[in-house]
Amino acid sequence: MHMRKVPGFVPASPWGLRLPQKFLFLLFLSGLVTLCFGALFLLPHSSRLKRLFLASRTQQPGLEVMAEVAGHPSAREQEPPPKPAPAVPAPGEDDPSSRAGPRPRKGWLRRTRPTGPREEATAARGSGVAALRPGEESIPFSFDFSAFRSRLRHPVLGTRTDESKEPQSRVRAQREKIKEMMRFAWQSYRRYAMGRNELRPLTKDGYEGSMFGGLSGATIIDSLDTLYLMELKEEFQEAKAWVEESFHLNVSGEASLFEVNIRYIGGLLSAYYLTGEEVFRIKAIKLGEKLLPAFNTPTGIPKGVVNFKSGSWGWATAGSSSILAEFGSLHLEFLHLTELSGNPIFAKKVRNIRKVLRKIDKPFGLYPNFLSPVSGNWVQHHVSVGGLGDSFYEYLIKSWLMSAKTDMEAKNMYYEALEAIETYLLNVSPGGLTYIAEWRGGILDHKMGHLACFSGGMISLGAEDAKEEKRAHYQELAAQITRTCHESYARSDTKLGPEAFWFNSGREAVATQLSESYYILRPEVVESYMYLWRQTHDPTYREWGWDVVMALEKYCRTDAGFSGIQDVYSSSPNHDNKQQSFFLAETLKYLYLLFSEDDTLSLEDWVFNTEAHPLPVNHSDSSSQAWQRH
Repeated sequence: MHMRKVPGFVPASPWGLRLPQKFLFLLFLSGLVTLCFGALFLLPHSSRLKRLFLASRTQQPGLEVMAEVAGHPSAREQEPPPKPAPAVPAPGEDDPSSRAGPRPRKGWLRRTRPTGPREEATAARGSGVAALRPGEESIPFSFDFSAFRSRLRHPVLGTRTDESKEPQSRVRAQREKIKEMMRFAWQSYRRYAMGRNELRPLTKDGYEGSMFGGLSGATIIDSLDTLYLMELKEEFQEAKAWVEESFHLNVSGEASLFEVNIRYIGGLLSAYYLTGEEVFRIKAIKLGEKLLPAFNTPTGIPKGVVNFKSGSWGWATAGSSSILAEFGSLHLEFLHLTELSGNPIFAKKVRNIRKVLRKIDKPFGLYPNFLSPVSGNWVQHHVSVGGLGDSFYEYLIKSWLMSAKTDMEAKNMYYEALEAIETYLLNVSPGGLTYIAEWRGGILDHKMGHLACFSGGMISLGAEDAKEEKRAHYQELAAQITRTCHESYARSDTKLGPEAFWFNSGREAVATQLSESYYILRPEVVESYMYLWRQTHDPTYREWGWDVVMALEKYCRTDAGFSGIQDVYSSSPNHDNKQQSFFLAETLKYLYLLFSEDDTLSLEDWVFNTEAHPLPVNHSDSSSQAWQRH
C-alpha cells in the first residue's frame, strides 16, 4: 500500500508511519472491524443473513438435529450409505420387493455423503432420473426407497388377478369403464389444454386461474397417481415428462397455501412414493420451501395466501383470518416433506399449529372456522364440518393412522372434536335422515354442504380405533350420514348432488335455491362410498357408485372432456365449461377404488390426503418418534 505524503509528515519507515502512529492506525482499524461485525450480528434475523451464515447447516441438517427431531440414531449409529434403490417397475408391474418377507424395520431416513454436480449428474443418468435444470439443485439427503417399499404390507397395485379366469366379470367391466373415463378426460386435457391448470371442454382451451401463484399444470400433477393406479402407462409417462421438462417453480404470483399443498405437493409426494422417481421428491421439497414464508406470523398460524415473489404473507391483510380447513390440512404433507428432505422445519411448523389449537379455548369443544394468525383468537363462532372446516377433522384421524397409531395427540383431538360435533351439530330429520348442521354462535343452519359428505367415510375410517363401546355406533353413524348424502343425489333429476342441501319446510336433502343447485364434479359422496365399501362390503355402495358413473356419463361428458353442470334438478342442464383437476385426482380415483380389491392401495399401507393423493403409513419403528413427538 502506498500512502500520499502529508505536509510536515516525515516517514520513519517503509510504510511512511512512525511507530506510535502505526500503533494508533492499527488500533483504529481493529476497532472498526469489530464494530462492523458486532453491528452485523446484532441486526434482526433475515433470510439473507441466514443464507450467509447458516447456509451449510440449512442445506444439510446435522445428524444430531435429525436424531432428536425425527427419532433417528445419532451420527455414530447411522448405517453406512445405502446402495441405490433398484429400478422401479412401470405402472402395473409388480415390485418383487413389495412381496418380500419381513425385514428388520429401519428408519425411513438415511443420509449419504453429499455429492458434487458431476457425481449428481452421473448418478441421475445411472438411475434414470432426469437431469435437473439450472436453479433446481438436488436435495443433499437420501431416502431409502427400497427399504420403504419392502415395509409395505401389500403390493401397491394389489395382488394381480388372472384376468383370463374372469373375462366377463361385471366388477372388472365397471372398473374398465371408469378407466376409460379417465383416459378420455386426460386425452381431452392433453389435446386442448396441456400445461394449463385445467381444461375448459366447451371452448376447447385451457384455464389458469389465480389461486396457484403462477404455477401451471395442476391437472397434470393431480393426475399422476390416478394414471399410475389405473395402469395408463403411456399417459403416465407423458405426465412425468412434462413435470421433468416444463414444471417450473420460479413463479411470482400469490398462491393459496392450501391448494398448492394438497394438489401440487400432495400429488408430487404420492407420485414419488409410488414410483421412486427422484424428480418428484425434489420438486415437492423445493415447492414446500416456497410455502414456508406463510408461517411467518406472530402465532405461527399460516396465512392462507403466500406471495411467491416477495415470500411474504401479506401484512396488508393482517386483519383477515386464517381458515381452519386450510391451516389444519397441512400436517400429512409437511411430515412427509421432513421425511424426504431431512429438514425438520416442515414438521416443526405444523406441530406448532397443533400447539396453538390445543391451548386456545374452544366453545363447547367445537372448532370455529376462522382464526386470527396475529392474535391467535377465534374471529367468529361459525362451525362447519363442510366448507371452511372439513379437512381439519379429516387430517386428525389420518395423522393418527399415518403414524401407525402412535400420534396420540391427533387421536385425542379427533375423538374429542367428534364428540362435540355429535352433541351439538348432529340432527335427524322428520323423514329419518341423519345430517350434520352448521353452527353459528349457538344457532343451527339445518343444511349440509356437498363438502361435508366426506364425513361418512371419515367416521367409518376412525370407528375401529374408538372406545370399544362406541365402535358399532360410529360405524352406524357413518352409514346413516352416507345414506343422507346418497339421498341428495337420488332426489335430483340428474342423480347428481347439489352443492348444498337443506332440511326445512318439509323438504329434505334438496337445495332450496338455484345458487346451491350446481354440481362441479365433486368427489366427497363417492369418497364415502369407497370407505364404507371397504369397511363393510355392503354391495349397496357399489350400486350407488355405479349410479354416479352413469349420471356423469349422461350429464357431464361432452365432446372434449367432462364438465360440471349448473342445475342438478334440470334434466337438460347447462354445463359450466370446467373439468376440475380434482375430478381426475379424486372422483375417478375413488370410483376406481370402489370397484377394486381391498389390497389395491390398501388402507393398511396408505392414507389419502384431502385431494385423494395416497401417502404411506409410517410402518418404521425407528422413526415413529417423529410422528408422535409434539
